[in-house]
Amino acid sequence: MLDVMTLPHLNAGLNGMAAILLAFGFYQIKSGNKERHKAVMLSAVVVSAVFLASYLTYHYHSPIYLFNGVGPIKTFYYALLISHVVLAALNVPMIIWALWRALSGNFDKHKRIARWTAPIWFYVSISGIGVYLMLYQFNPPVAS
Repeated sequence: MLDVMTLPHLNAGLNGMAAILLAFGFYQIKSGNKERHKAVMLSAVVVSAVFLASYLTYHYHSPIYLFNGVGPIKTFYYALLISHVVLAALNVPMIIWALWRALSGNFDKHKRIARWTAPIWFYVSISGIGVYLMLYQFNPPVAS
């Protein structure tokens, strides 16, 4: 049985994997390898969907942890967290929209939305790792 408290570690790994896949997918499309780009980006969608399921499961079953830092690091953490959450919420429909356009063969419109979607998705993946490190590694919650 999976302990729900291991999910933040899994989620950070999934975010890292998504970021790597996004970078590789970008490289593939810039290299003109459309089939490999498609396979890599579909993998990124699957990894991100697994992340979302794991993230929601974790937050359903666990308490909310508060960041214990003080001063500028606390301000930085909450700025990072807020930007991460807001952009992640905005990015989900953008990813679906870009995916739909690509799978339906509407590549001109896919490219237009993907120009915005990909960098936001990459930022969300990387900032998710930053939030994880700051909350669970560099400044772990105080035991009650």
